[in-house]
Amino acid sequence: MKYYLISGEASGDLHGAHLIAALKKQDPHGVFRAWGGDLMEKEGAHLVKHFKDLAFMGFWEVVRHLPTILKNIRFCKQDILQFQPDVIIYIDYPGFNLRIAQWAKSQKFKNHYYISPQVWAWKESRVQKMKQCLDALYVILPFEKTFFEKKHQFQVHYVGHPLMEYIPSHLKNKNFLSANNLDKDKPLVALLPGSRIQEIKKMLPLFVEVASQFPNHQFVIAGAPSIGRERYTKWIEKTQLKIVYGATYDLLQHSNAALVTSGTATLETALFKVPQLVCYRSSYVSYWIGKQILNLKYISLVNLILNKETVLELIQNECKPKRLEQELKNLLEFKDKAQQEGYQELFSLLGSGGASDRTASLIWESLSKK
Repeated sequence: MKYYLISGEASGDLHGAHLIAALKKQDPHGVFRAWGGDLMEKEGAHLVKHFKDLAFMGFWEVVRHLPTILKNIRFCKQDILQFQPDVIIYIDYPGFNLRIAQWAKSQKFKNHYYISPQVWAWKESRVQKMKQCLDALYVILPFEKTFFEKKHQFQVHYVGHPLMEYIPSHLKNKNFLSANNLDKDKPLVALLPGSRIQEIKKMLPLFVEVASQFPNHQFVIAGAPSIGRERYTKWIEKTQLKIVYGATYDLLQHSNAALVTSGTATLETALFKVPQLVCYRSSYVSYWIGKQILNLKYISLVNLILNKETVLELIQNECKPKRLEQELKNLLEFKDKAQQEGYQELFSLLGSGGASDRTASLIWESLSKK
């Protein structure tokens, strides 16, 4: 079979790589072509476009890059027609993927969507489009199955969260501190300022300012795979901060606390049971627009899944140096028992792993019927 996968960011590259590995167990002779990153390419996919050229964050940023996005959509359609896949597998990245899926349905291609667009947060009207153009939807958050099936009469497959495949089995690297020239006697705070350059520009200067107030701690940045080291250095060259690449999980395992920009990283941090503050700032235009259309009680996946404020969210005007400094001090001095109990509850809600294998089996079963 021929598989065409489309993802647009680092997390999609990770989940896509594991899905390809699982599909190869079902179909050893499968041919894979993908929009993704190094991990999907390493797993054997022919890489069409790298996600580092695709990730635009915020409403205003998307508008500014609209000509590039439209050009990519045209190219993607042409590439699919030339490749003639047996199935197109979309991984999150909804603004782009739903446009392609609607077109692909008109061209009689099979559309399978892994990791649903977050239509429960905004643009709920997209559900009708999804029902019309998708042959199967695989959801990874427990409340999504109820949302789609009870509210919208759209049958979906709940496969569990793919992070449960990686995190519980991640072995602690005992050489992490020495390998990165870190002081084993100084408490470590992880900084996760996001995976897009727009996020890093907003959040990293703030994190650096906060770090300067904690001379007895060491702060380490989890470098995003698509962002070169030189993009960080302008903010940290006169500080003691360090960057590690390809070792975010090792960093979290050794951390006493973390400052995290909203996204998948908040859930990863929680699953490693690291006390965290969720911090988010965007341009005023993007933030204002978001406030008008987002239907969300919380912005972090941890709080959304648990439906309560387990981790403190400091957003826009609340996300200021003095406030962050005080909240981080509290987090380091007083272990938040309620937060740790919430973390434990996450494990019971997210399943025991196997999302990639379950999704691959369902895709293969559907194609085999054809």
